[in-house]
Amino acid sequence: MTTPRPIADLTADEARRIALRAQGFLGAPDRRSGVRGILRHLGAIQLDTISVLARSHELVPYARLGAVGRKTVEDAYWRDTHSFEYWSHAACILPIEEWPHFAFRRRAYRTRPHWNQELPDGVYDQVIKQLRSEGPLTATELGGAKRTSDWWDWSGSKVAVERALMYGEVVCVERRGWKRLYDLAERAVPEQLLHDDLDDTECLRRLVGLAGRSLGVGTRADIADYHRLKGEQVDAVIADSGLVPVSVEGWGKPAWADPAALETPPRGRHRTTLLSPFDSLIWERARTERIFGFTHRLEAYVPKQKRVHGYFAMPVLAGGRLVGRVDPAREGRTLVAKQVTLDGPKAVPAVAQALAEAATWVDCTNVRVERVDAPDLREPLAKELVRLLG
Repeated sequence: MTTPRPIADLTADEARRIALRAQGFLGAPDRRSGVRGILRHLGAIQLDTISVLARSHELVPYARLGAVGRKTVEDAYWRDTHSFEYWSHAACILPIEEWPHFAFRRRAYRTRPHWNQELPDGVYDQVIKQLRSEGPLTATELGGAKRTSDWWDWSGSKVAVERALMYGEVVCVERRGWKRLYDLAERAVPEQLLHDDLDDTECLRRLVGLAGRSLGVGTRADIADYHRLKGEQVDAVIADSGLVPVSVEGWGKPAWADPAALETPPRGRHRTTLLSPFDSLIWERARTERIFGFTHRLEAYVPKQKRVHGYFAMPVLAGGRLVGRVDPAREGRTLVAKQVTLDGPKAVPAVAQALAEAATWVDCTNVRVERVDAPDLREPLAKELVRLLG
């Protein structure tokens, strides 16, 4: 693919600020549209099983809106079919109006020549029949999620319903204690959206455009990664996606931007907050390093003795920079900062503010700091927390 001439040359700082505004961290948050507005603005909110302070899909709107109620978050996603769960960047919550634009992926799954799990004859049809007569149902209610205690050893009904979800015949309409609640798409998806009429090119053009707007500015790899597209899929449609070519100081690769993001210089108040490692601002390591000069790796799956920053270290965003990280836990009504990494003494007030606000959000009345990478900063951090929490 021949890259067209850039229409604008951005400094690294301009690109960073554009990305922050596009992701909802610069300027006043749109509280009127609330969590649903955040979902539509981002286009995808990643799900994950890990829950420390809260699950990642709760942390994402919290990071942008502040102490929004956790029930409010769940209701915003699932009540009145405002979203659906599907494979995007990973398993994600997606705005329901984007259902037609994932037709390309549903078609690919339906024509997939092989699967990791075997599906016994007749089980798929039985699951669909049961959902039609009794749904919505969990995998347990459909006949059991697993055959043995092994996490990967799915039962036939679980294999069938997950395959039906990938095909688009079934949707997850809610999460109950982290279990998916399944129903037929024909009941859950609004009639005007329940179709696979769009061809692959139209689907890809839409998702590439959405990714570019959600990122503000990004390389081909950034844009492809947002909804886990292939590079050649991006190449095929980007010229017609509404995005415009730009160059960014220090990036070393061509980039594309949302033209609306270039029209007005990004200004406003910066958010200070803890970030989920699965937040779309930082979920791609190469982009995070390029924009913020900050290397972050989720260490939950790293052997304990090899962890550097902790099990679920959460980066701290303040002043449009990543200024540290906190590995949190909870003990009763105490938020425990098991390990804190600070980018120097100037980061102390911001990290304390982020911790204090997070503690209040999860109904903790106290914060206990255990380890700080710079021991001489432990006491100043603790004092600032006492001041903030009273």
